[in-house]
This record gives sequence, structure tokens and C-alpha cells, in this order.
Amino acid sequence: MADLGGGPNGAALGPDGRCYVCNNGGVQFHERNGRLLPGFPPDDHSGGWIEAVDLASGDVERLYDHCASNPLTAPNDIVFDKEGGFWFTDLGLHHRGRRVRDLGAVYYALPDGSLISQQIFPLEGPNGIGLSPDERKLYVSESLTGRVWAFDLEAPGRVANYANRPPWRKGELHWTSPEYAMFDSLAVDADGYVYVADIPYGGISVIAPDGQLERQIAMPDELTTNICFGGPDNRQMYITLSSSGKLATVRAPRRGLRLNFAR
Repeated sequence: MADLGGGPNGAALGPDGRCYVCNNGGVQFHERNGRLLPGFPPDDHSGGWIEAVDLASGDVERLYDHCASNPLTAPNDIVFDKEGGFWFTDLGLHHRGRRVRDLGAVYYALPDGSLISQQIFPLEGPNGIGLSPDERKLYVSESLTGRVWAFDLEAPGRVANYANRPPWRKGELHWTSPEYAMFDSLAVDADGYVYVADIPYGGISVIAPDGQLERQIAMPDELTTNICFGGPDNRQMYITLSSSGKLATVRAPRRGLRLNFAR
């Protein structure tokens, strides 16, 4: 057992068998009408970090809490590529009573603690992150705008031609809801469909590789936040219903993409 402190969020198994965790540094929760809702960070919030947990011993190693001179604010979600490096989102933060917000970013890092680089900035609350089956595209869900972005990759850990883009072009807009939405985590299936937790729709929106909405899978919780694939054939979806504190399981329309280094 490992006591991480802060606010452990997204996690993924790495090439060494350790569990790599995005720790957002902590969030305050409050109860409303019998449901638990996230709020602002605590007053003593000092940033977030990336850590690795040895699942056998419970030993914890903090790998990154800065990138160059920039502190990590609230790391959120993580995905490993086949080369053994990992992409992760930093959600940014809005502190209670302040009229400014820490903007979010996407980073790439190595699991031995030797390299971290900022790859995409700024984003408005980047949350979920995933790779296409051929690992030529990186998908990022933006919470505050309700958008899913796609970025072409030219090499492991490098977004194609990003430095030469005008500031108003973040990437390719893969999909946005026609109604107000906030997006949370995402997952990708073996055919390249993106499954994104859609708030306040209360479920999962499934986006085809061509950027069209294929279907929506309703859940009994407006605060549906995370999704992953599992089961013997990788067609079982496990979905977190955050405000009610439940884990749902639903049969997926297609087989999920097996994550690199999954057991």
C-alpha cells in the first residue's frame, strides 16, 4: 500500500511495471444533495507532480514537479507510447477568489526522470489524453471548452510542426459538442474511435476517426469522469460515476485499444 498524499488522478503502468500517477496536489470536495462535487484547490496548494509507485513494495518516487522553470500545476491524465515515454496533461487551476487562471499544457517525459518537455501550450483545462492505434495522432480533451483536439506526431514525444503554427491554431479540432459540455477523461478503441467522458450530458460520447459523433452512452451521473477498457477481450468499459462514488461497467461496441505495458 502507498499513501501518496495530494490528489492522485490519472495512472498508467510503465515499462518497468511501476504505476505512474498524475498527482494534482489536492482538490477540495463538497457535498450537495447527497452527491460529492469537486471544487477549488485548498489554500495551501503548492502544485502537482508525477510519481511512480512500486506495486510490490509500495515505494514511491517523485519524478517531476517542474518543467524547466515552470512548476507543474495539476497533472491530470497520462498515456505511454510504445517507445516507453509518456504524455500527460496538466489541467491548470483556478483558485477561489482570484480573477486569473493558470493555463494548462501537455508534456512528454521519460519514466527514469531524465527528461520532461512541454509540447503543447496553452490549453484551456486539458484533461483526457490518448494515442491513436498507429500512434501518429495524440488526442486531448479540453475541459473548459468541451473540445477534443487531435495533434499529428512526427516522432515519439514530438508534435509535428507545432512551433510554426499561428497562436490561434492549437491543433486539429476533432470534435466539439453542439451543446454546452465539459469533457473529462478519454480512451481510444482498437479502431481509432475516441470515447470521452461528457459533462453534464452524463455519459460517454463516442467520436469516429473522421471526427463525427457516432453515439452517446448514457450514465446515471452528470459527473461521469473516467473510462478505460478491460476484460478478457478488452470490450468491457469501466466508467467512474464521480458524484455518486460508483464504478459502472458497460459492454463496448468495439474492442478497446490495449495500452502499452498493460498486464
